[in-house]
Amino acid sequence: MSARAPKVSCHPCGDSFGVAPTPTCIVVLGIGNLLWADEGFGVRCIETLQRRYEFADHVRLIDGGTQGLYLIQHVQEADALLIFDAIDYGLAPGTLKEIRDDEVPRFMGAKKMSLHQTGFQEVLSLAQLTGKYPAHVLLIGCQPEQLDDYGGSLRPVVKAAMEQALTRAVQALANWGGQPRERQTPLERSEAVTLDELALADYEAQRPPEEAACRTGDERFLPRESS
Repeated sequence: MSARAPKVSCHPCGDSFGVAPTPTCIVVLGIGNLLWADEGFGVRCIETLQRRYEFADHVRLIDGGTQGLYLIQHVQEADALLIFDAIDYGLAPGTLKEIRDDEVPRFMGAKKMSLHQTGFQEVLSLAQLTGKYPAHVLLIGCQPEQLDDYGGSLRPVVKAAMEQALTRAVQALANWGGQPRERQTPLERSEAVTLDELALADYEAQRPPEEAACRTGDERFLPRESS
């Protein structure tokens, strides 16, 4: 997403930090860039999770976009952290992979797909150095199919994988004591972690046709081939 402050949904987790059998501050974070097709997987997951479910007061949902180091305070406050992201595993598009706990920072730095992963790897490493690393960390990553489609949305295979990713996330949050339940109260616009104009349905419906909007680059600004 654009470089704006991450939007958060829930009651504050508080200032206390500590390792406990049952997490007292759970942060669910979607990272990525909605404007580059499957790069938006993480943010779309957090958006859909919020629209479908309600949680206990100590669960915080965050659209982290591409904020990088600006997310450090949320990671340090959490004693359970769930991350959604598009990750290049070199596997078939739409394949989900789960990484846990101390393996997450090393894994995200192994094959960087975009600048936001570099930034968030640094966030996790910094949290470890400061001694404020969550006791529980779960990364649910999805292998993208296409990234170089500016203004594009999730490809069908990645959008389908999102459903399974949400199922896994809800189970993990239940195990952590996050009390997920189907939403009974309509989501207020002011509470939504994703801006209305970037919500999935509107984003897809309002995209102009290819002949009216450049999707791969403007030839006026592309480097000329040497003769």
